[in-house]
Amino acid sequence: MRFSTSTGLMWRGILAIVIGIVAVAWPGITIGAFVLMFAVYAFLNAGMELALMTASRRAGPVVGRLLLAVINIAAGVLAIVWPGLTALVLVIMVAVWAFIAGIAEVVLAFGRGETAGQRAMLALTGLVSLAFAVVLAFRPDVGAVVLAQVFGLFSIVSGISALVAAANLHTHGGQPHTSSPAQAH
Repeated sequence: MRFSTSTGLMWRGILAIVIGIVAVAWPGITIGAFVLMFAVYAFLNAGMELALMTASRRAGPVVGRLLLAVINIAAGVLAIVWPGLTALVLVIMVAVWAFIAGIAEVVLAFGRGETAGQRAMLALTGLVSLAFAVVLAFRPDVGAVVLAQVFGLFSIVSGISALVAAANLHTHGGQPHTSSPAQAH
């Protein structure tokens, strides 16, 4: 069975919408899934480090890769044993990222060569990022739920976009529909 691009987009859109609805309706499940995905990633990364370690011919890389594998295994175990702490660390990392990004955007707003509109947008975006960082820092419990729900909303919008693209491809015989100025006249 061969899937067309439009069929693939349709299924991707449906999956994204379902995941989005679950994330919005049950953010706790989504947070748990993020923690579990991190644990799986850590274990897979540990396995890769061990595989790369066996391919090394020198002692230095072997010791370094073994240390990285042990750290990854420990991180995976900690994520499973203390999922709440892992979710808290994830929220704090996002808060730090939002704070740094917010500062950078506010600083860029005062840079040379920007139009007044660009400056206003950079400043506004920076201030929103800073406010988001403050909320996450002072209320990480609420921040985790908000992150899960924002992810859910993003998934729903992304899924709808994929369904629209699939319908567009299906309607136009598998070719993306684009209009050019020549076609408009």
